[in-house]
Amino acid sequence: MVEPRRRKQADDAPLTGVRILIVESGYYEDIADMLLEGARRALDAERVAYEVVTVPGALEIPQAIVIALDSAFGVEAYHGVVALGCVIRGETSHYDIVAGESARALMEIGVGRGIAVGNGILTVDSAAQAKARAAPDKGDKGGTAAKAALALVRLKRALNSRKPR
Repeated sequence: MVEPRRRKQADDAPLTGVRILIVESGYYEDIADMLLEGARRALDAERVAYEVVTVPGALEIPQAIVIALDSAFGVEAYHGVVALGCVIRGETSHYDIVAGESARALMEIGVGRGIAVGNGILTVDSAAQAKARAAPDKGDKGGTAAKAALALVRLKRALNSRKPR
């Protein structure tokens, strides 16, 4: 099996003052719990503050993120977001819509708003695949999504700290 390439992040500076919003779908509660455990572990290891919001399904995750960013706290309240959920293929095309549209909306939020987004929405064929990917001691996709968001926060901080030429 081909393994992903893993490079050490050049800037390992502490993430002082960073605040992350985790939005999880509670649709598959057991999967959501595992994803959340992995994300919390990753954020706690970096001593990053976070808040957790739960929504009914994967399609509500991007909407909840936008609502939070547009709330009284504003975009300045969060340096990044982590989306956690699971979409399991069924017998209809609903899977394709939910998987594609949730990923598209998350990408639009990240690119359009310039905020770090860690996408931890699993798109799988079975519950067994979801559990293997979600379990913190196996696939740890919740932790991976949190680490991806933190890598983007670090990148943004590093680029913003450079002096113009």
